[in-house]
Amino acid sequence: MLTKDDFIVSSLGKCAIPSPVTGQKFVRDDESVTYFMDPAEINGYIGRGEAVPAFERAGAREMIYHNPAWCRAAILTAGGLCPGLNEVIKFLTLCLIRNYGVRDIYGIPYGYRGLNPARNLRPIKLTEDMVDAIHEAGGSILGSSRGQEDVGTIVDSLKQLGINLLFCIGGDGTSRCAHEIAEEIKKRQLSISVVAIPKTIDNDINFIDRTFGFATAVREAGRFVSCAHNEAKGAYNGLGLIKVMGRDSGFIAAYTALANPFINYCLIPEDPFSLDGSDGLKALLPHLLERMNRKHHAVIIVAEGAGQNLFKNSDRKKDASGNILHEDIGLLLKQEIADYFKRNNTELNIKYFDPGYTIRSVSAEGDDAVFCAMLAQSAAHAAMAGKTDVMVGHWGGEFTHVPIALATRQRKKIDLHTPLWSCVKSLICF
Repeated sequence: MLTKDDFIVSSLGKCAIPSPVTGQKFVRDDESVTYFMDPAEINGYIGRGEAVPAFERAGAREMIYHNPAWCRAAILTAGGLCPGLNEVIKFLTLCLIRNYGVRDIYGIPYGYRGLNPARNLRPIKLTEDMVDAIHEAGGSILGSSRGQEDVGTIVDSLKQLGINLLFCIGGDGTSRCAHEIAEEIKKRQLSISVVAIPKTIDNDINFIDRTFGFATAVREAGRFVSCAHNEAKGAYNGLGLIKVMGRDSGFIAAYTALANPFINYCLIPEDPFSLDGSDGLKALLPHLLERMNRKHHAVIIVAEGAGQNLFKNSDRKKDASGNILHEDIGLLLKQEIADYFKRNNTELNIKYFDPGYTIRSVSAEGDDAVFCAMLAQSAAHAAMAGKTDVMVGHWGGEFTHVPIALATRQRKKIDLHTPLWSCVKSLICF
């Protein structure tokens, strides 16, 4: 059961320096955003005489901890690519320079690897001119990497570089490492703020209702779904099969299905299925054959982590970040579907799309780009106020501070009993 203590944000010390930020309302540390939306749940805490769990509200503080004249900031991106990385880098840089007057801002190349001197990678000085047009490009101008580096070595490097503001842009693996760095900094009694900015195309970080890049990913996936639908309709018994990202959570697949309602099958990790029904789960192949005999076309979207129960190999490898490497469900489905229709003497024309790397490497646009800017600004404000071991998030329409340890307890997944999945189920046929 959650308590108010789970939401306590760490600070380096008392804020005693007047903020140079002008033209906006300051936020007090006692301003909060309640975690629960249901009044019954809130009243339950009140009835028990307990404080209602709530996030600390993000935003500029009237008094700050770090003296801007003495600040040196470092920004890194780690993990897989995601739309919006360059936007976050740009707006972090601009907010620190224009709002606070911080002049020494460094980009760390290739994630945490760039903080290990043995890698022979040099920090990159970030200036207004340098970041001016980076939002037009996808990927990350700083590069990214997976894998562990020694935390002690990282903190040694931060100390040697004189860094007192560290911004870590990445997913749960990147954030866990940021938490370990913050703990090592605390152990050494150093005054370095560590702020994580949640980046995951899968939208699977807990206690945050939205991550940057997700909306762009859904929009880009829709382009491929449209092509798959055209291909399916353009051939007798045509099947368009699209695999999208979603290692453990099917948010991209589900949202893409809702945004492109001619998808007939949406397969996600949270909702197990079987090929023929022999294991007691709902059977995909007989259902697809029956539909094809009636409609003569179908579109399937599948998240990369779906259907892993169909693979017999239990000895799964892991990537450099410790994530289990899933088997390729897209290729398996393509082959199994083709074989099943052949055994049933039924013509089938499959067109297979795997746009994962295309989707994640584009730049953010529209509302997603705006969200990147607001998230970056919140991160800059948090760091200057001496907040540390914290992730900037978003909840109930507000930007928040989330303890990294809370955000990384477990991954967010689709609840099959919520309106989201109910809405998807009302559109698909399986």
